[in-house]
Amino acid sequence: MKTFANTVRPLVSYGVKIILIMIMTASFTSPAYTQEKLWMELNAKASILYQQGRYSEAVSVAKESVKIAEEIFGKDHPGVALSLNNLAELYYSQGKYSKAEPLYKWALVIYEKALGPDHPDVATSLNNLAALYRAQGKYAEAEPLYKWALEIREKALGPDHPDVATSLNNLAELYYSQGKYSKAEPLYKRALEIREKALGKDHTRVATSRNNLAALYHSQGKYTKAEPLYKHALEIYEKALGPDHPDVATVLKNMVGFYTEIGKEDEVEKLAERAKIIRSKYQ
Repeated sequence: MKTFANTVRPLVSYGVKIILIMIMTASFTSPAYTQEKLWMELNAKASILYQQGRYSEAVSVAKESVKIAEEIFGKDHPGVALSLNNLAELYYSQGKYSKAEPLYKWALVIYEKALGPDHPDVATSLNNLAALYRAQGKYAEAEPLYKWALEIREKALGPDHPDVATSLNNLAELYYSQGKYSKAEPLYKRALEIREKALGKDHTRVATSRNNLAALYHSQGKYTKAEPLYKHALEIYEKALGPDHPDVATVLKNMVGFYTEIGKEDEVEKLAERAKIIRSKYQ
C-alpha cells in the first residue's frame, strides 16, 4: 500500500522566501537589483520546468541560478544554499543521487553557518538529505538526520507546529519502510493530532496522516482500525481536492488492496475501476 511522505522538498523554502523579500526591499534601487531579479526569475523558471518534467532544461537553469547567486551574494549566503538545494532536487527527482548528495551537504553547511544550527531552514536541509538517504535504502544514515530536523523544529517552532508534524511523519515513514511498526505508530498518531489541531480536520495533510496510519494498521492486519481511517482520508481528499485528483486514486488503490485481503470483492471491483479512470486522466 502507498503512504504519503510529507517531505519538505520545496524549490523555495518559506524561510528563504522571507530572506528574498528582505533582499528585494533593501536593494530595490541598488545597481545589483537587475542581477537579483534575474536570479529570482531563474529560480522560478527552474521550478516551472521541473513541474513540467523538463528536467534537463531545469538543471541548466538551476546551475545558472547557483552561479548568479554566488556572484551577487557571495558563496556563504542562504540564497546560494537555496539554489544549491534546487539543483539537488532536480538530480534527486531523476534518481541521480550521487550528484544530489554533495549539493544538499553544501547547502546544509551554508544554512548552518549563515542562519545558525537551530534555524528551521537547517531542519529543511537536514530533511532533504535524510530523504535522499532513505531513497537509497541508507536508513542508518537517514534516521539521525530526521531526528535532528525534528528536534530543531520542536525547539524553533513549538511542539504543535505543522512542520513538526511533517518531521514526525517523515521519521514514521522511515520506520514503516523498515517494518518497525511499533516505532512508527506513535509518531503517525502525534502527527495526526497536531495537524487536526493546527490545520483543521478537513485539511489534506490530515487526510495524509489518516491514510498513513491506515496503511500501518493494514500492514499489521489490524483491519478494523485501518478501514475507518482509509474512508475518512478518502472523504477529505474528495472534498478538498475533487473526486478526480491523483491523491484520491492513491487512497482508492490502497483500499482496493485492503478489501482484497478481507474478501470484499464487490468493493474491490468498484474502487479499482474508479481508480483506473482517475489515473487515465493523468497519463
